[in-house]
Amino acid sequence: MQVRFWGTRGSIAKPGSGTVRYGGNTSCVEVRSASGTLVILDCGTGLQNLGEALMKDSAGPIIGHILITHTHWDHIQGIPFFGPFFKPGNEWDIYAPRGLNQSLKNVLAGQMEYTYFPITLESFLSTIRYHDILEGVFEVSDIKIRSQYLNHPALTLGYRLEVDGAAVVYACDHEPYSRQFGAGVAGISEQDRHHIDFLGNADLVIHDAQYTAAEYPSKVGWGHSSIERVVDMCRLANAKRLAFTHHDPLRHDDSITEIERAASGYAAASNASLDVFAAQEGMSIEIAYSDRVSSSTDNSAFSAVTPIIPALLDHDVLLGSVDPLLVNLISEICETEDARIVVAENAKEVLQVAAAKQPSLIILDEQLEKGFCLDVAQKIRTIGSAHSAEATIVAVTDDENELTSAAEFVDDILLKPFSTEYARTRVRAWLLRNTCRWIRSPLPHDEDSRLESLHRLNILDTEPEDRFDRYTRLAATLFNVPIALVSLVDRDRQWFKSRHGLAVDETTREVSFCAHALHEENMLVVNDALADPRFADNPLVTNDPRVRFYAGYPLALPNNSRVGTFCVIDVRPRELNEQQIGMLRDLGQMVELELSTL
Repeated sequence: MQVRFWGTRGSIAKPGSGTVRYGGNTSCVEVRSASGTLVILDCGTGLQNLGEALMKDSAGPIIGHILITHTHWDHIQGIPFFGPFFKPGNEWDIYAPRGLNQSLKNVLAGQMEYTYFPITLESFLSTIRYHDILEGVFEVSDIKIRSQYLNHPALTLGYRLEVDGAAVVYACDHEPYSRQFGAGVAGISEQDRHHIDFLGNADLVIHDAQYTAAEYPSKVGWGHSSIERVVDMCRLANAKRLAFTHHDPLRHDDSITEIERAASGYAAASNASLDVFAAQEGMSIEIAYSDRVSSSTDNSAFSAVTPIIPALLDHDVLLGSVDPLLVNLISEICETEDARIVVAENAKEVLQVAAAKQPSLIILDEQLEKGFCLDVAQKIRTIGSAHSAEATIVAVTDDENELTSAAEFVDDILLKPFSTEYARTRVRAWLLRNTCRWIRSPLPHDEDSRLESLHRLNILDTEPEDRFDRYTRLAATLFNVPIALVSLVDRDRQWFKSRHGLAVDETTREVSFCAHALHEENMLVVNDALADPRFADNPLVTNDPRVRFYAGYPLALPNNSRVGTFCVIDVRPRELNEQQIGMLRDLGQMVELELSTL
């Protein structure tokens, strides 16, 4: 990979004699793979110079991908001045964090409204595609990308890029989750460990380090890191090089050089084999192939570009608190984010509401009573319903140390004091993460011809037939499962030609396990749906029939069109051995023979 910095300043552009060496433009980084794939990280004022260079060096159409961490002005102000957007024939894909109620295109259009700017997004002549993305994995050409939420007062994503045997991580803007760790007086929290894993074994980490450790106490909650903590995280992550960026606008070149020298000394004193340097505008870095990087972008992980339908944003939030300020604040946030809130005033009420409402997010105020968070979270996790046990549980406290023993049962902490903006951002991330636990199957590449083949069978909505029912009866007995199906996947539904142990004869396609099985070469086996991010919050898992195990053999016609599955389902987690998988395949092939006669 080749990496070049076009903007390294934080918060606001700062041109002048004191910023010549490290640059005065705000965040913008160019990355290219060996094959020439172009990725731009953030669109600060440095984007304008990058645009001029691209147009000068490119004879033909320019094709590129832009990854925006968040839409604070210092990360998007270069967009209206990016020359390649105004040239017909160029193609751009822009990716940024998905909000709960506003699209990326509308957000970017906001800074170009008539009141603020003389042209609009519609003035761009290039082909531009906008992608609202989530925490997960995706690919642009040959580059695998993993996105992860950062800790900032706006919903922010960091990006990990892997290609050509190398890994680059861009994390801007981010503050340690633990304030004690941020101040250097305590060890790593679970949330900070998650961030360190994101940086793991990277060849180059480009990380926000706007402050020093001495400055950080007066900047708590602003969403930025100190250089000392970033060095600590990169050392623990076994990263190879650290380019710290998002330089404070009040920082002149000499002071950045002093910080660079001190940070290198701090790394050396920590016995870290870490090359630390300050990012400079115009600096280019070539990253060679390395066998030290193991890919973290598993293709089976949640896809960051998964479309989220509006119905999935229909959330219940349970707040256990009697603090009127906290209740009002969380209520206002939920109203803004189109989530329903239920307030409970004691532990008994929290547990009752958790069982009845099955909320996506449970927020517990530790000040309600001593040990409240630990006691309630433990009961929800261990004796609550399956859905409640999987809900995101957050503790609100003013003392991190109080919740050390609750770490096993609590997913996250909202540490007082906090701003409304910060709390809203965290609630957004928690709700979106919960939403991400149900993935719709993409359409097969031959969807149109597949549906045509299915409809030619003239089998949909026909009466039950024993020649199909005998196979589901046999499978239920052989595998000791309550449900066995011959499922046919139509355009918007899955319809069951044969159903053993199930009362309904169809479901919507978006909840269908079988729609996923159509993509498998041999068979889809889900040993525990609650442990699989594709299905954990699927209504067929959280509600009746409460699917925990699924195994489906894709049914293909003689023309190779896959029209459905032969599947078995259980309400408990389990595994199939090779012999059982072979038997299920044999039964599925017999069902295929029956279909072929049609």
